[in-house]
Amino acid sequence: MSLPIEDYALISDCFTGALVGKDGSIDWLCLPRYDSASMFGALLGTEDHGRWLVAPTDAIAESTRRYDGDTMILVTRWRTPDGEVEVTDAMPMGDHRADVVRRVRGVRGTVRMQQDLRIRFGYASAVPWVRKDTSERPSALVAVAGPDAIVVRGPMLHAADHSHHGEFDVKAGETVDLSLTWFPSHRPTPEALDVEHALRETRGWWTGWAAGCSHDGPYRDEVVRSLLLLRALTHLETGGIVAAATTSLPEAFGGERNWDYRYVWLRDASLTIAVLLAHGYDDYVDHWRDWLLRAIAGDPADLQIMYGLSGERDLAERELSSLPGYQGAHPVRVGNGASTQFQGDVIGEVMIALRRGREDGSEETKFSWALQRALLGYLEQHWRDADHGIWEIRGEPQAFTHSRAMVWAAFDSAIQAVERDGLDGPVVRWRALRNEVRADIEANGFDAVRGTYVQHYGSSEVDASLLQLAQVGYCDWEDPRMLGTVRAIEEDLLRHGLVLRYRTEKGVDGLPPGEHPFLACSFWLVEQYARSHRLDDATRLMDRLVALANDVGMISEEYDVDGRSQAGNTPQALTHLTLVRAADAIAAAGR
Repeated sequence: MSLPIEDYALISDCFTGALVGKDGSIDWLCLPRYDSASMFGALLGTEDHGRWLVAPTDAIAESTRRYDGDTMILVTRWRTPDGEVEVTDAMPMGDHRADVVRRVRGVRGTVRMQQDLRIRFGYASAVPWVRKDTSERPSALVAVAGPDAIVVRGPMLHAADHSHHGEFDVKAGETVDLSLTWFPSHRPTPEALDVEHALRETRGWWTGWAAGCSHDGPYRDEVVRSLLLLRALTHLETGGIVAAATTSLPEAFGGERNWDYRYVWLRDASLTIAVLLAHGYDDYVDHWRDWLLRAIAGDPADLQIMYGLSGERDLAERELSSLPGYQGAHPVRVGNGASTQFQGDVIGEVMIALRRGREDGSEETKFSWALQRALLGYLEQHWRDADHGIWEIRGEPQAFTHSRAMVWAAFDSAIQAVERDGLDGPVVRWRALRNEVRADIEANGFDAVRGTYVQHYGSSEVDASLLQLAQVGYCDWEDPRMLGTVRAIEEDLLRHGLVLRYRTEKGVDGLPPGEHPFLACSFWLVEQYARSHRLDDATRLMDRLVALANDVGMISEEYDVDGRSQAGNTPQALTHLTLVRAADAIAAAGR
């Protein structure tokens, strides 16, 4: 059985990533991209669904782990009665190869180490043909199945029942290097990696990137780690930003709220870009805007709310029979049916991110502004349409108040582009539309009796997404209507002091009820508290939230308060970017 979600740490080369467990096992790895089929899939099953264990043979060995400074290199120290070793896990940067490196260094005494390698390509649907390459010293294993191949180098391994095992001793001062390299099976086996050089270059790459972070205030360590994770989820070449590294980690344990998050949501990517811009990473807006132009080029009517890492459109959702699911949570899904939904807020998020890019000095191109105008033209025709909302409900579309507020924000950003940035556009018509949208929201999306904005028109329910209304400038942080909404959210959506997205038992999402507090919503509440002069409340909630991160600072989508465990896909980009925003708000309030 796989470990608790919080027992995993991510290593990454900004193309894909591996989840390494506290037990020394890589239980999730998709090569060469995040959205490729898994090669190690034990996270969603058992060790027989693919893993690579490197750990002491001693069953009572104890470990602690950390990232190597401001990097995505993981260092695990194992202690046994006979000695200590450090295992350094990394995915080398900068060489355009798909490598995993596992360096074992003796610290004290002598430690007997073991390997358990189980290769299962294609989401555990294909056991590869494996051969020894004896032309190398020590010999290498080459595994092939269909289009995929890997070469594994290091201490000798022996085959046994569709797996490979081996043991080796590491003495104090000794270093043993293990490596795995993916390559297309029709190509020659890649040459062995210079591990020392690769680790040095990778450490320098991440450290140099993190040094560019500008954050003046509390929670700096948490902010830097969150930004590093956001960078790790951003494809180095295409600029696409995945929502998480995993698929089908359950929002409700044992339930069916299991989704594939290894794709680029326009909303989440836009919010990520805004956070990176706010912390000194000005060059990312151009890279992402180029991705955006490629991904949504063509008729605005064909706009999707998410794409593949290179802008792929076909993300058809299907269920896998080859993986049983995380601790029995079924089904396991790849693809995402929400890719065909209409979500009225998405264009607003895109327009805000590009506006903030202009504010930070990024210049629009002829094509990028033309694209935005085309999107606004589409929004003019469709903003009154019912939609599936930010939470991608699978029930009947509704007129979600949050979606309408983001429509308002889209036209507001366009007006600023003309009035402040000197771009051309029908600003008179846009002003009229902005006013029309606001009048619609105030007439239909506000409950005057309770004094709160509502989840959707005709409903008396509230939704945590309403906390974004002040964030995007629709209303002031201390507007009585905003404060009334906060009170209603505190009354209806707080569970053990953390925030639910909405009350699932009301059936709006078309799924069985029941989920855990959604951590991004709690960070939104921190930001609201800080911006509305409730700094003590903001700090109290922030302290609790950052304490929910695991030992290396990673946070997933939700948190099971009763079970005291993380839930949902991990690491979750939306959770980490809202953490950064919350820390920024507290810092600003403190100043």
